[in-house]
Amino acid sequence: MSASKLFEPIALGGVTLPNRIVIAPMCQYSAQDGNATSWHLIHLGKLALSGAGLLILEATAVEADGRISPDDLGLYSDDNQSALASTLAAVRAHSDMPIGIQLSHAGRKASVDAPWNGGKQLALDKRGWQTLAPSAVPMFDTERPPTELSTADLTRIRDAFVRAAQRSHELGLDVIELHAAHGYLLHQFLSPLANRRTDTYGGSLENRMRFPLEVFDAVKRALPDGYPLGMRLSASDWVDGGLDVEQSVVFSRELQARGCAFMHISSGGVSPKQNIPVGPGYQVPLARRIKQEVTMPVIAVGLITEPDHAESIVATGDADMVAIARGILYEPNWPWRAAAQLGAQVQAPKQYLRSQPRRYPDLFKT
Repeated sequence: MSASKLFEPIALGGVTLPNRIVIAPMCQYSAQDGNATSWHLIHLGKLALSGAGLLILEATAVEADGRISPDDLGLYSDDNQSALASTLAAVRAHSDMPIGIQLSHAGRKASVDAPWNGGKQLALDKRGWQTLAPSAVPMFDTERPPTELSTADLTRIRDAFVRAAQRSHELGLDVIELHAAHGYLLHQFLSPLANRRTDTYGGSLENRMRFPLEVFDAVKRALPDGYPLGMRLSASDWVDGGLDVEQSVVFSRELQARGCAFMHISSGGVSPKQNIPVGPGYQVPLARRIKQEVTMPVIAVGLITEPDHAESIVATGDADMVAIARGILYEPNWPWRAAAQLGAQVQAPKQYLRSQPRRYPDLFKT
């Protein structure tokens, strides 16, 4: 048994992860009508050989209008489900890594171009569509205002989350993460910067939490007992008058009382006025604050690039797991390096066993 805390197993609901390294969701903007493509097979196949404890698929839209871009992954149709099933079957033929999915609705941040094309809002006659949000407040002053969601719209979107979760379960995915971060729809409801409603879904924190909690409750009811359902949360807007970590503590407690399996703590994304103190582990204090108030596992993320740093976050109890995103795109076998550096072992495909360096004779599990 390794002395490394980062490489100790951990349970999320009924699923046990072999270590505490999570591959965070990362949008690829490479789907066709919401369908996974050959890019997803290459991308996910590579990451599934990395030895991480959990791979979470990119933000996956629960309805077509909920995509960030026209090229986003979706799980709102039979075609979406079939395409993703084929991709997952190929990946699983060569990896037993647990795989989760992040279910999302982009709200007012929908209908934009891919980042490498500038990421700007698309015109209605240029592949764009009318966006939806808690209030008719655009992200940027230069954008079309979104349409304020009616109560009927809220019911439809809640049910879309439920159906996407059911499809996820049918696909055999091990974990579901609901996306309430980075300025997307559920985060928009939580943040007073985006939510200006005067009904029971706006105003007080209790009201602003109402729709995200309704979505969580409905999805939870639709899944089997013990199925891990968690939440990605922007714990701070980094703007005066916005969502802050103490409000996020209250929200996290409400989720825990409802059987939430984990919290994945991020920040920002809802306002161009945000002032984020970016640096190694800059979001870890937010995860630490949430962890002080809940007993469910907490995932920390944000410029965690070095194994010793990741180990210290888990060993000191700042978080139970760490998530790697851009760093693992740059270095797909980051968990191998971490295991070698920390004196642990990692799962590697048998085809790669001969790559084990002589100075690390016990690196690969066999």
